Amino acid sequence: MNSTNGNTLTLGVVGAGAMGRGIVQLFAQAGHRVRCFDAASGAAAKAVEFALGMIGRGVEKGRLSAEDFNAIQGRVSACAQMADLADCDVVIEAIVEDIEVKRTVFRALEDVVSETAVLASNTSSLTVADIAAACRHPARVAGLHFFNPVPLMKVAEVIAALRTSPQTVDTLSRLVSGAGHRAVVTADQPGFLVNHAGRGLYTEGLRILEEQAASPADVDDVLRDGVGFRMGPFELLDLTGLDVSSKVMASIYEQFQHEPRFRPSSLVAPRVAAGLFGRKTGEGWYAYDGDRKRAPQRLAPPPPVAGVRAWIDPQAGGREALGALLSDAGAVLVDDTTQADILFVQPWGGDATGVAAALGLDASRVVAVDPMVPLDLRRTLMLTTTTSASARDIAWALLAADGVPVTLINDSPGFIAQRVLATVVNIAAQIAQRGIASVADIEDAVQLGLGYPHGPLAWGDRIGGARILQILRTMQAETGDPRYRPSPWLVRRVALGVSLLTPEAARA
Repeated sequence: MNSTNGNTLTLGVVGAGAMGRGIVQLFAQAGHRVRCFDAASGAAAKAVEFALGMIGRGVEKGRLSAEDFNAIQGRVSACAQMADLADCDVVIEAIVEDIEVKRTVFRALEDVVSETAVLASNTSSLTVADIAAACRHPARVAGLHFFNPVPLMKVAEVIAALRTSPQTVDTLSRLVSGAGHRAVVTADQPGFLVNHAGRGLYTEGLRILEEQAASPADVDDVLRDGVGFRMGPFELLDLTGLDVSSKVMASIYEQFQHEPRFRPSSLVAPRVAAGLFGRKTGEGWYAYDGDRKRAPQRLAPPPPVAGVRAWIDPQAGGREALGALLSDAGAVLVDDTTQADILFVQPWGGDATGVAAALGLDASRVVAVDPMVPLDLRRTLMLTTTTSASARDIAWALLAADGVPVTLINDSPGFIAQRVLATVVNIAAQIAQRGIASVADIEDAVQLGLGYPHGPLAWGDRIGGARILQILRTMQAETGDPRYRPSPWLVRRVALGVSLLTPEAARA
């Protein structure tokens, strides 16, 4: 086999769908010889035509010379039969997610290619070892999972099955890196790395909705505008399609032996049955006009009330900033709860009712403001079970006085942002604990593959590992749900006061 250190390889791509043609484009642009095969007559030729058309846009925009484009065209071809892949150094399969079909293809490939050729599957959900079991030489079989659109999503998972050789992993990693993508190496576990790490956003968003703490739009608003996700969980579910996402959620839950952290929501099945898949059906969690989401109705905040007396819990984490905001809105800050019209608390992991009860406060006057979300981005206002309408409106008016959006939610341990971020960090910590991927690969894969503003463990450091642990333990105590049990990775690093990015000593 040729070296991937700057030398041209001959690559085969089996499958001419969206992923296959994207893979053809990526490696053609990287300077390799690429051959595409598909069992459907004419499909491979169309895929090659499409890939070259996309590359040709670079000539139109001045990013690629006509000479270089002609050279690329000379290196890319469609194959009429699988036998035309005989001299390929690497063959990447990108066909339907059906284990028997994939096994059949891999057995056929072994009869065609040399014994030194690497065989890779672009599977997103099947166990690579299950595919390799059909092969005579499983050491040369691995997963190579790209994301759509392949040329733009700058990350690929190299999945090492139990019998995959280190040489195979190294070959694929160098191949991906040479094409300008980040190769992240992951164990052959459910969801691999990216889909595994992404469970927290979806499942916790759905759990918040189950509890009637907030609407889909409220959850999305807080996580997008206040936290920095590109999309909230319900926007993402509508984009990917609930019919597809529901199967992934159920599959990962089943494959992880019903691990509570990945428990799907009972809210999903009725929506799938009703055909409310998202954008492609015109309605999901939102209604759509084409690809355009209809803006959900939003209530205007009530008018401000002059001379409001406000008390803020002395233990509140953001007491100073909240006090300045309330003062600027015209409130008078008081130290005596009996003199206050409204009582503000800022729990970490707890709910407003629990804090009111613990402090002996009049719950009808208590409201909570999330201390995690910066007050200049978006404010989350949480009510107790018995917060009065007048107290609600007073607090809402004060928080909205300067025009910054306010999201009003029912009582919920951990608000929206706290519980979602704590879950995201905790799942990433457990991925690291199980050695499914390295810390560096977890961080890069999540940022590149999911578009999160920070890697999850670094994000935990920014919030504070002790805060994340506090949120999880409080939520577990209040709900009794093992879903929130902290990963040992998180617990130990908090106990020692070190970064969540700190690797295990034996692996360092």
